[in-house]
Amino acid sequence: MSDILEKIIAVKREEVRAAEQSAPLEELRLAASTRDLRDFVGALRAKHENGQAAVIAEVKKASPSKGVLREHFDPAEIARSYAGHGAACLSVLTDVQFFQGSVAYLQAARAACDLPVLRKDFIVDPYQIVEARAMGADAILLIAAALEPAQMRDLEALAHSLGLAVLVEVHDRAELDHALTLKTPLIGINNRNLRTFETTLQTTIGMLDDVPEDRIVVTESGILSRADVEKMRALSVHTFLVGEAFMRAEQPGAELARMFF
Repeated sequence: MSDILEKIIAVKREEVRAAEQSAPLEELRLAASTRDLRDFVGALRAKHENGQAAVIAEVKKASPSKGVLREHFDPAEIARSYAGHGAACLSVLTDVQFFQGSVAYLQAARAACDLPVLRKDFIVDPYQIVEARAMGADAILLIAAALEPAQMRDLEALAHSLGLAVLVEVHDRAELDHALTLKTPLIGINNRNLRTFETTLQTTIGMLDDVPEDRIVVTESGILSRADVEKMRALSVHTFLVGEAFMRAEQPGAELARMFF
């Protein structure tokens, strides 16, 4: 585990302890039971069935490695732009300290369109999964580098019991082996090295042969141009999670359409 990831996880555990005091778990469960759900995996598969790329378009203000990506940051406006230009789903950062994200951003983005939404955060505790459902998320992220295999399985089981889809993220073959013990079809391969923050599409390419055909590979990070998209689609990778390239564009949705359609 990288130093930055260890630091983030320590902060997350503190955040959970504080949140449990202000919003007890039973309150969250009650709130979660009133929320509708959108079919995250189904939205991706619908794009595939139409011969299109399935884009999980990210609503992301900043990152630890790149700083602020977008000064004028209106999550609802961005979500509408994505929805109008062919995105399959949204990914919204809710981490405050490291990515300048917010629960309010997720709620605003989801309310602005009909797309299913992934809560993009560092999930380390069951509380965060119930919290994700209560805030209106349709899917959650599990990062293999941050969790033991048994933890991942338990967190996935809780997520699925609440109707949430799960995207499990890996960076190498050892993590992929653990991820494949889960039931989710969504295998995210992050092309960013968590230690150096450098990206290479070879990370996804090098693991493709080890992913069973019944899983959906989601290539993450480093997709910056139409050429990158074409390279991955030629290798039968048709699902993408993209943030930075869209966030730096004047019109995020128009950039999505330019790269993918």
